[in-house]
Amino acid sequence: MKEPIYLDNAATSYPKPEGVYLAVEQALRMGASPGRGGYQKALSAERLVFETRESLAELFNAGDSERIIFTANATTAINQALFGLLKKGDRVVTTSIEHNAVTRPLRALQDRGIEVVKVAADPVSGIVSAVALQEACLAAKTTLLLVNHCSNVFGSLQPIEGLGHWCHQHGILFLVDGSQSAGSFPVDFQALEVDLFAAPGHKSLLGPQGTGFLYVDKGLALTPLIYGGTGANSHSDLPPEELPERLECGTFNLPGLAGLNAAIAFINDIGVGKIRQHEVQLLDYLLQGLRQIDGVILYGPDSTELRGSAVSFNLKQRDPAEVGFILDQEENIGVRVGLQCAPDAHRSLGTYPQGTVRVSPGYFNTEAELKRFIQAIQRIAQQA
Repeated sequence: MKEPIYLDNAATSYPKPEGVYLAVEQALRMGASPGRGGYQKALSAERLVFETRESLAELFNAGDSERIIFTANATTAINQALFGLLKKGDRVVTTSIEHNAVTRPLRALQDRGIEVVKVAADPVSGIVSAVALQEACLAAKTTLLLVNHCSNVFGSLQPIEGLGHWCHQHGILFLVDGSQSAGSFPVDFQALEVDLFAAPGHKSLLGPQGTGFLYVDKGLALTPLIYGGTGANSHSDLPPEELPERLECGTFNLPGLAGLNAAIAFINDIGVGKIRQHEVQLLDYLLQGLRQIDGVILYGPDSTELRGSAVSFNLKQRDPAEVGFILDQEENIGVRVGLQCAPDAHRSLGTYPQGTVRVSPGYFNTEAELKRFIQAIQRIAQQA
């Protein structure tokens, strides 16, 4: 059996930094819940949660760390933002390149009287024009602009710079889904002027599954998505008013947050810029190799500067599921095939309903691994 190659980092990054595994184990052995006691173990657990919150706030220039709300993943964060903010009669402008984590809650909110407008992405690059987004927002009174920073399917990097400032000039709130960018791109909440930003911990932030966060800007009050115990104000049957407790209830995923904290420390040691540089080098190598194979159809931006670390392609006259199966069974290479939980994105670039083969290298991948992947695709293409 050939050595395994993992190329599905857009779903979950792997491997994790060694410190992440150690931190998860240490937290499991801590044996207490944060915010659920005044004894030493519980206080140590609470300090760990605080440190993780502070680390995220510093990494993204969030300012006050109390605006960082821990969630189980980006999907929960997005649901908290949308259901906690929007009410009947509100209007949302978004894009045709969104993940189901956005499109499905918006579909549910349409049944509650929320208007949703989707701005089409360019059918070749998958990039949505900032001008088109602005025009859609101005067509009628708009409550929220929601943009996916980086497509999980085609890697298309959306032009979000300046949109936050523009939104505030026009009384519109700005929500960014940073699922594919947080950790691999420099992201500054203050510079971007985001009101809300959602991201998972298990993708480019290199942390464990079951972690994520929602950034909520000052002055923005959300209705809680979930109600329950917070460890404080136990005398009241109402949730606390202050953040982050208002939007966090139940027992924390302490091992997950410990791992996330260790992952952020690793990212800080390397530097987000160097991580991005390495991934761009891998993307250049990958795209050049795939372009030389007869029968390969590539989707998304030509330039790596306009793309995150996700490349979608198809082989002429081959089903993407078949290609993925051969890669797994004969080459021991793991990729993602199909619609990647983003059918709207595939409709935008004409790859619906069959989907694509998606390969997403991460920080721990090498050119040698990509060379073996390209050679495997060459062999499969020759068999067609």
